[in-house]
Amino acid sequence: MTTPKIKICGLTTPETLEAAIAARADYFGLMFYAPSPRFASLGVARELTERAAGRIGKVGVYVDADDATLTETIAAAGLDALQFHGSESPERVAQARAQFGLPVWKVLSVAKAEDIARAQAYLGAADLILFDAKTPKGALQGGMGLKFDWSLLSAWKAPCPWGLAGGLSAENVAEAVRLTGAPLVDTSSGVESAPGVKDVAKIAAFCATARSA
Repeated sequence: MTTPKIKICGLTTPETLEAAIAARADYFGLMFYAPSPRFASLGVARELTERAAGRIGKVGVYVDADDATLTETIAAAGLDALQFHGSESPERVAQARAQFGLPVWKVLSVAKAEDIARAQAYLGAADLILFDAKTPKGALQGGMGLKFDWSLLSAWKAPCPWGLAGGLSAENVAEAVRLTGAPLVDTSSGVESAPGVKDVAKIAAFCATARSA
């Protein structure tokens, strides 16, 4: 089994970005969704992506964003990929991918087997499917520390690049990779000391454990 790629999502400070780079994470995520405690302003995004240039992949995270928001944030942050975390349709994913010329990662919220099957609709539209835990109705999308039943992925034949998110931490990421074979793991709350507050020691531990999985 190959070592999984690692994404640390929701970074907002130079210190935590440097921690992710030092721990050899492959990507970091900037949250362009205002209600999130991990929201990154255009100024923060510009500062972090300038610092990150050529050292780590830069992913913008969106929830049902309009074209104006995408245009503004891509221009400010020089992103490498767009991650859609809302109810975006396959048509919307394909349109954004064509319009902005960047890879699009589509997050699918999982609670049951049918949620995994939804990935089929995005084949050819999304460049990567990211399976995350479904959050309670009315709660924020992602970043809640919830995980889903990883055995639901046993029937997933992986016809496209994919990754695993949802409640991943240094304590469980090795088991997650062993059970699912995930080629990419994505964490946010799992490396925090409080919502939106990343912990550099937890970032280091998560990356080290994921790499040794």
